[in-house]
Amino acid sequence: MARPRGAKTRADVTRARLALEYPEAECALIHDDAFQLLVATILSAQTTDENVNKVTPALFAAYPSPADLAHANPDDVERLVFQTGFYRSKTKNLLGMARMLEEQFDGEVPTELDDLVKLPGVGRKTGNVVRSVAFDLPGLPVDTHVGRLSRRLKLTNETDPVKVERDLDAMVPPDERGALSLRLILHGRRVCDARRPRCGECLLADLCPSAFRF
Repeated sequence: MARPRGAKTRADVTRARLALEYPEAECALIHDDAFQLLVATILSAQTTDENVNKVTPALFAAYPSPADLAHANPDDVERLVFQTGFYRSKTKNLLGMARMLEEQFDGEVPTELDDLVKLPGVGRKTGNVVRSVAFDLPGLPVDTHVGRLSRRLKLTNETDPVKVERDLDAMVPPDERGALSLRLILHGRRVCDARRPRCGECLLADLCPSAFRF
């Protein structure tokens, strides 16, 4: 097909093709509920999902609810999350998040992004992960993969994740934003590598303005 010239058309084709390629795309963080996903996503900063999944079973067993975590001994939490790196700041955020859930949200994870980003350790990306994955609400998390692929596909020229999110939101139906993010992440990990993208294997190469230019 001729390369689509408009960003909106490229976004539409990208969504359709990735949906066929990765129909069962799921969040890689293992969790049973919104609280566990929130904890795991906070821990995922500056580390891999695999590392997070190694520490969360013991963490969730020790602190199954916000109330349990809110009253945890910080030293005990630090030992449990040490492997994820930045364990002191992450522990501080986890305990602060749990206390705020107890004090301001009746021990429940809020669904509104404006409320989620008030929690310690929670930015728009984490909030959008929780909204889209745990609550099936509109949310488009922008991580390094989503940002990189969006720029390579010329869906945006922005480098700031918030601005990338806004550009994508303008082109993607609300109910498809979370799924697109998950699929872009998978495609970024499997094909569109940061240093050596495998354009010859990419199902988006014919529409990607950056294809074969690396």
